[in-house]
Amino acid sequence: MPGLYLAAILASVAGVAALDLRFRLAIGPHPARTAAAVAVGTAFFLVWDAVGIATGVFVKGGSALLIGVDLAPELPLEEPFFLAFLCYLAVVVHAAAQRWPERRGARAQGSGR
Repeated sequence: MPGLYLAAILASVAGVAALDLRFRLAIGPHPARTAAAVAVGTAFFLVWDAVGIATGVFVKGGSALLIGVDLAPELPLEEPFFLAFLCYLAVVVHAAAQRWPERRGARAQGSGR
């Protein structure tokens, strides 16, 4: 089923984006900073992949789930989408982790402890 892996990545991005927008974690309060972090992180990991491919460490396995389009030898089309998702997820999790102690403190103060 070609394209299923890319569809799963895009569905995951949609789920994380829904949580991000609902709780105003990353894109809402800081859209430019979020975009820059995702872009820089994705570029870093693409360079990392290029080095790994050049040294023979990374190879593309055969899978019926991939579309079959390669951006470069051993670099499938889905890879930049996955790396961008990974970076976006990291930004959202970081924002949520930063907010969690604030919410716990506010809840403790509100309950009279």
